[in-house]
Amino acid sequence: MTDTAFDVALFGEAMLLLVADRPGPLEDAQSFHKRTAGAETNVAIGLSRLGLKVGWASRLGTDSMGRCLLATMKAEGIDCSHVICDATQKTGFQFKGRVTDGSDPPVEYHRKGSAASQMTVDDVDVAWLTSARHLHATGVFPAISATTLPAAIKTMDVMRAAGRTISFDPNLRPTLWASTEAMRSAINDLASRADWVLPGMEEGVLLTGESTPEGVARFYRQLGAKLVVVKLGAEGAYYDSDVAGTGRVAGFPVKEVIDTVGAGDGFAAGVISALLEGRSVPDAVRRGCWIGARAVQVLGDTEGLPTRAQLEEAGL
Repeated sequence: MTDTAFDVALFGEAMLLLVADRPGPLEDAQSFHKRTAGAETNVAIGLSRLGLKVGWASRLGTDSMGRCLLATMKAEGIDCSHVICDATQKTGFQFKGRVTDGSDPPVEYHRKGSAASQMTVDDVDVAWLTSARHLHATGVFPAISATTLPAAIKTMDVMRAAGRTISFDPNLRPTLWASTEAMRSAINDLASRADWVLPGMEEGVLLTGESTPEGVARFYRQLGAKLVVVKLGAEGAYYDSDVAGTGRVAGFPVKEVIDTVGAGDGFAAGVISALLEGRSVPDAVRRGCWIGARAVQVLGDTEGLPTRAQLEEAGL
């Protein structure tokens, strides 16, 4: 492969998502809509729809859920040559409830011991990884097992040594960590390896102890990030950058919030795609805000992710 075989590489777990057919407790739902889930796969799909060449590495079972997920990712135009399908392992899945008040919906995970959680540093193919010009990493993949954290660190160290750019979304999953302290330490260590750090404001408060977007951004800039974008929900985002200084970008109005899950992944896809295209930081953040706003207005994690044609129609 040449140095430019891919625009972006990602490592992470895909899960089958079962979304309840009605609001209320999950146990009261009578049927579910089948979707895909996974922070890294959401971003991979978002980037691929915008025309970037994307490679995704993972492990799946050979069960029906694994077959469904692999087919979906391939149909999105994503390179899955480094997805290992293991007949001895199971594919993770999750249930997601419905809400009507714009709050975060209830989510129930069934991923412990999944195929993806068995990934180790040996699953990191250096030649394949460095054939991408950018790595997007999140705080989810390193949290799913004791072996995925070293694997995540290796992906970032390999790309840093190769002179590639790295983005990192903390994407906190507190229940996957042994303690808040362990999570904070690991996530901030990973963030110190990234060029672009994309925390949400609530995450930033928990991880840094700061109480303002400016303080959160400054914390990660001091760890070495060239760009920090702090997501502020409906208010938009705040950025602190080497090349563009500091600033705020307003959020896009949303008529009705259907499902908040996946908004941050859509935001990441918008920012990363724009920066890799050479767009300015404010333009990149604006694109991220627009895609994030689209994401909260649909039921699943990826339905709101736009195509390149839709992006251009919106002038972004």
